Amino acid sequence: MTANIIDGKAFAATVREKVAGHVARLKEENGITPGLAVVLVGEDPASQVYVRSKGKQTVETGMNSYEYKMDADTSEADLLAVVEKLNNDPEVHGILVQLPLPGHLNEDLIINSIDPAKDVDGFHISNVGLLGTGQKSMVPCTPLGCLMMLRDYHGSLSGMNAVVIGRSNIVGKPMAQLLLGDSCTVTIAHSRTKDLPEVVRGADIVVAAVGRPEMVPGDWIREGATVIDVGINRIERDGKNKLVGDVDFESASKVAGAITPVPGGVGPMTIACLLANTVTACCRANGLAEPEGLTA
Repeated sequence: MTANIIDGKAFAATVREKVAGHVARLKEENGITPGLAVVLVGEDPASQVYVRSKGKQTVETGMNSYEYKMDADTSEADLLAVVEKLNNDPEVHGILVQLPLPGHLNEDLIINSIDPAKDVDGFHISNVGLLGTGQKSMVPCTPLGCLMMLRDYHGSLSGMNAVVIGRSNIVGKPMAQLLLGDSCTVTIAHSRTKDLPEVVRGADIVVAAVGRPEMVPGDWIREGATVIDVGINRIERDGKNKLVGDVDFESASKVAGAITPVPGGVGPMTIACLLANTVTACCRANGLAEPEGLTA
């Protein structure tokens, strides 16, 4: 058996096309242009690349992009002042403070200072609580992207057994909540789960988000299961740097029914869903119908 490859790069392009269509209609019918503000503190190379990509894709979909670059030694008070300014700016519908922040800054304090309605990362404690109780919220981008791909591949997820490997606040926990919302039976597993291989073998859907290179081998996967690999790990193999997921793709793809590759799977969906969340936030702020197919 050879798994179907879930092409996240192609699916993300489809999501961006939908976003661009919604943006065009908002401009034409309502005279509104969604705006996304990204705040970058310091000069982390990976964060700089990520912020540039976000800005480029924001503009390409017709939205306004606002970038705030601040020195690594920026004080907490100065960063909070920028966030407050953006909270009060009606042209800004989405705010993202790029993580990680320099060590002297309190990430929880900064994230929770963002207006929850503009928190397009979905990390604010209010959005976490709303998602956990099944209410309308801003949903973290990576889990939302995973859910979109699963819905696209399967249609209905109702009644399926799902195992989420990883319990982070950014992916594992919100992913479980989203799958519950689609009527899956959900298990959150982690490094201390007893008999983890057997737990994973019981799953129709496996979402691996544990941050360990190729931790999940093919013999953990039930034949025909769908595997969503959230991991992005840089390793050295045969003297070369290589990106691999949390799943051993070579062995897993021989038994799974469908699988996301790394790279080119979940990764491209994260920015696409950030753009989708910004359009959703804009529509909610203006009392307009939410964009179909871009929310949880």
